[in-house]
Amino acid sequence: MSPSAALTPVLAAESPAPGLDNVIAAETRLSHVDGQAGELIIAGHHLQQLAGHRFEEVLELLWSGLVPQPLSAGEIAARLGKARVRAFALMQPLLPGLAHLSPVESLRLLLAALPDDSAEPHHVLAVAAVPVFTAAIIRQARGLPLVAPDAARSHAADFLAMLRNEPPADDKVRALDTYLVTVSDHGFNASTFAARVIASTKAGLFSSVVGGLCALKGPLHGGAPGPVLDMLDAIGTEARIVDWLTDSLDRGERLMGFGHRIYRVRDPRADVLKEAVSALKDGSGRIAFAGKVEAAALSLLHERKPLRPLQTNVEFYTALLLEAVGFPRDSFTNVFAAGRMAGWTAHVLEQELTGRLIRPQSRYVGPMPA
Repeated sequence: MSPSAALTPVLAAESPAPGLDNVIAAETRLSHVDGQAGELIIAGHHLQQLAGHRFEEVLELLWSGLVPQPLSAGEIAARLGKARVRAFALMQPLLPGLAHLSPVESLRLLLAALPDDSAEPHHVLAVAAVPVFTAAIIRQARGLPLVAPDAARSHAADFLAMLRNEPPADDKVRALDTYLVTVSDHGFNASTFAARVIASTKAGLFSSVVGGLCALKGPLHGGAPGPVLDMLDAIGTEARIVDWLTDSLDRGERLMGFGHRIYRVRDPRADVLKEAVSALKDGSGRIAFAGKVEAAALSLLHERKPLRPLQTNVEFYTALLLEAVGFPRDSFTNVFAAGRMAGWTAHVLEQELTGRLIRPQSRYVGPMPA
């Protein structure tokens, strides 16, 4: 056999779509994404219908039918409160190990330490733990004392109280609730699919959601909102907007906060978050400036790439909202995880009900043996 023949791959008639585009991997009742119509449905409700509701109410929808005992939003809020207190106690011995880790690496370590034999329902403890861990990670990095959770507060309100050590303003609680609801689930995105694959092995809920977080950490998935603020900072003033954006496009750089793998039109989450940000009582100067950047960017993108649907995505107004309610930009992926944990836990529970190992086939295209 000649060397060239030995290296000739065996190609099948049809190759799978790169990235598994348009491949149906499973059925789910949890969420539906229509990229052509710009539509997101979560547990039978359009996102726009859920905006303005508390995070606990969306958890009620997502967990319904997947747990032995159905719970109302009020009962979920009470259980989350108790679980936040439990998570705070579990976390404290581990805090010295967080030195020199990034916020998302710290969250990964703490979530991985949740015990599989926990008395609390695992899906409740997982959702409760992320705000507790995230607030502690931020405060410890700043050299500030930790703030214990208050079981009587709502999930979003307690998140902000643990972060700032002060009663949170109502408008900021509403904004954070809207964010958590908006990112709670989004079809078979990379992190959700990773969590479901792990769940299919019966590894357990905590292992599954840690896998989800590891996928979310990647800059092509959940690690991108912070650079939107870096872009706004670099532009600086209104007079520089067009020149800065033009120079970036001339260099072939991506404008952060624009374009999406699935949506061929405007990301519906962007509009929901834009409205939530606009309702905040402070930060209007930053928000107004961002609006001018958005308008200029959309105009330039349409002019430069008229055949590519590059619209505002969820990252753009995520960055503005999370900054406005008080989160540092290096923690944005953690806050994303706090919302997406709702979807991860629901998908893990749904996958466990199937009892079927996810084991797709691959197509070999390497050389054949002699």
